[in-house]
Amino acid sequence: MSRFVSTSSIFAPAKLNLFLAITGRRPDGFHELVSVVAQLALGDTLQLEPDEGWSMTCGSSDVPVDETNLVLKAARAFAAATGERRGGRFHLEKRTPVGAGLGGGSSDAVAALRLLNARRAQPLETRPLTELAASLGSDCPLFLADGPLVMRGRGERVELLPQRAARRLSGRRVLIFKPAFGISTPWAYGQLAAGAPASYRPAAEVEAALARWIEGEDPAETLLWNGMEEAVFRKFVAIPTLLDELRSAFGLAARLSGSGSACYVLVEKDYDVSPVMQAIRNAWGESAFLMDTYLR
Repeated sequence: MSRFVSTSSIFAPAKLNLFLAITGRRPDGFHELVSVVAQLALGDTLQLEPDEGWSMTCGSSDVPVDETNLVLKAARAFAAATGERRGGRFHLEKRTPVGAGLGGGSSDAVAALRLLNARRAQPLETRPLTELAASLGSDCPLFLADGPLVMRGRGERVELLPQRAARRLSGRRVLIFKPAFGISTPWAYGQLAAGAPASYRPAAEVEAALARWIEGEDPAETLLWNGMEEAVFRKFVAIPTLLDELRSAFGLAARLSGSGSACYVLVEKDYDVSPVMQAIRNAWGESAFLMDTYLR
C-alpha cells in the first residue's frame, strides 16, 4: 500500500490555448496577450503529507525535485505570505508532458497552493491567492478558475467566458499530440520580440474578433488561432509538416498550444482517431505523446 494513501491530494489539469494573440511587449519585458484557455481532463496528481521541512518526490525522471521546481517555490512563497510554519512532503504523479505548452508546471504550482490553503484554519481568500499565483508565473492564475476563460495582460488577468460561449467549448473531445522534443517558452517569445512589430497583432483587432465569437453562435473550430505558430514553425519544421498532412489527409485543422511543442485537434465524439494517431506515430515515431481527452 502506498505511503501516500492518507495524504491530501488534488488534480492539476493541463490547459490548451485555443486562441492566442500576442499584442505587444511590455516595459517589464513580458508580452501582452489575449488568449482563450480551457483546462483539460488530462493532468497531474499532487499529494501532500505533513513534514518538518519542504521536500518533493516524483515518479518521472524528467521533473526536477529540487528548489527549481515550481511546487516547492509555491510552498515557500505561501509560507512567506501567510506565516505558515508547518512543512510538507509533496509527491507528484506526472502525466502532463514537460515542455509542451500545456501549463503542467504552472498547474502543479497552483495545486500546491490549493493544498496548502485548504489545510489552514483561515485560508487565503481568492484575491490574495490569485496574486500569489501570479507571482509564480504568468499563466498560474488561470488554474484557480473553474471553466473556460479569457486571459489578458501577461496572463495574470483572467475572466470566465459567458456561459453561452463556454458551452461551445466544455466537453469537446480533443486529441493531444506532442513530439519527443519540447520547446522553451522564453525562446519562443524571444523569437516574437526579434520580429517585432510585425509579430504582434493589434489589440483592438484581437478584441473585436474575440467579441464576435463570444457573442455569436459559431463553433469552437472558428475560434482556433495561435500567433506563436509562425515563429515556432520556422525552426521546428516537423510540426507544420505533420499539421499540413493531417489537414490534407483527414481534413483536420490541428493547432499548436501555447509555445508548443504539443499540438491538438478538436474531433467529434464518435470520430475514429485511430488512423490519425497512426499517422502521427508514422511521422514522429513511437516516442510521440498522444492523448485522447476532452476540455473541462
